[in-house]
Amino acid sequence: MPTSHDLNRLMKFLSRDEWRECFEEVFDDHFGPILGEGDMEFEDLAEVLGDDRVMNLWGCAFEDFLTQDFEGEPSNIVDEYLKRRGWKENAQTRAYMGALRTSVMSLYEVSDVVPGESLMARDLLRGGEPILVKEGTATKALKQWDKIAARIVPVRGKNILAGGVLPFTREATQSLFDALLDVFGKKNARKLPAIRDEDLRAVAFTFTLIWGFDALGKALDMPMLQNAEGDEFMFHDVRFPLAAGATQQDIAARLNGIAGMSQENAQFWNWLEYMPPGEDKPKEAGTLSLDTAMDSSWRVLGNVELKGGFLCLSANSAERAEKGTALIRRALGDLVRTPLTEIRTIQQMMAERPAKDGRTPRETYRKLSQEQDDSEAGVWSIVCFYVPRASRGRGLASALLDGAIDHAFAKGARTIEAYPVDQASPSYRFMGFREMFVARAFHEIGMAGSRRHVMRLER
Repeated sequence: MPTSHDLNRLMKFLSRDEWRECFEEVFDDHFGPILGEGDMEFEDLAEVLGDDRVMNLWGCAFEDFLTQDFEGEPSNIVDEYLKRRGWKENAQTRAYMGALRTSVMSLYEVSDVVPGESLMARDLLRGGEPILVKEGTATKALKQWDKIAARIVPVRGKNILAGGVLPFTREATQSLFDALLDVFGKKNARKLPAIRDEDLRAVAFTFTLIWGFDALGKALDMPMLQNAEGDEFMFHDVRFPLAAGATQQDIAARLNGIAGMSQENAQFWNWLEYMPPGEDKPKEAGTLSLDTAMDSSWRVLGNVELKGGFLCLSANSAERAEKGTALIRRALGDLVRTPLTEIRTIQQMMAERPAKDGRTPRETYRKLSQEQDDSEAGVWSIVCFYVPRASRGRGLASALLDGAIDHAFAKGARTIEAYPVDQASPSYRFMGFREMFVARAFHEIGMAGSRRHVMRLER
């Protein structure tokens, strides 16, 4: 992004206490279902999708956050930042922030692409005539009739794309229309009605979720993933037992002597290699190239970490693991013993995660609310319902809930916990509606975020 659109100071403002919790709520709207489905942390997404794509997703969540008003004063971070720190920004950056404040995420069809200069964008959700958009970077990859989810903002007489731009496949586009039809369409409707700006703002997270699920599905189904050097993705965890008497100081001193080993803290190192842009090996047909970079020229080959009595090397290919193992054995000598190596594919890593059907012990999920007490035993969670659109309104969700309650208690649950939302909620509707749980004697014990009610039923 050009320096005239630099949001770095605004991002630092996000660390203030009054905004951190607000952003966590928005972040959870955009990523909670994706991370929960795969039982992943946010950092795990980069292993599958790559750093650039994941940071683009984060940018979509951040831009959504900039549009939102929260309870209390100040209510919006852009308004507060410009009031307190706006004098530090140039006029174009202030105009850009102001445009983001009122922006709307929508789905566009692009045409008349002039690489490096401009494109025409037709809004597929709100209608209207195509508009001219001045854009340099994205136009180098886009082609006629591509679909993108983006925020187009007017800045000083020109329409430009905001930072978060998501290219939508045909399948993702259809999924998005189906999701929006669920929220805004009348019963049995097959066509979206006109959607107002404020309604689109309320469901901005839907674009991130649809794109994320689509991209993850395609990445995990690829016949072959490779890193930037053309090596097949195969995760290697190499564990070196520490020799008797080896100290953390001894290990650190030797590791810091290895070229490219960058120490992050007392027990963790990034293993880096300088790689000028354009020197990646060409991809083979039917492969996806993913990698992690510290910046445009330093590529992360792996990580090294001290864990208990072991020094652990993690790398994403056999070639890198072999090279890293040789470097460590040569540098550390008798401080480590013969290593053990565990090798896994992405599919194997995903298969190792506990299977979930939406009605399982709570400890098998990532944390479902900030107040969750992991020391409690016998708590089972009901986290989602799926009823095909054509079958809704027939009491199937209620029947599923009754079956889940019977199943959980039959398997030894002492308490059943659920996280439903109000009927009018624009997000997390797949977790069920509050009234359905109240009718079965669930009682509320708190909130998870701003929309989800934490409700319990005891045996």
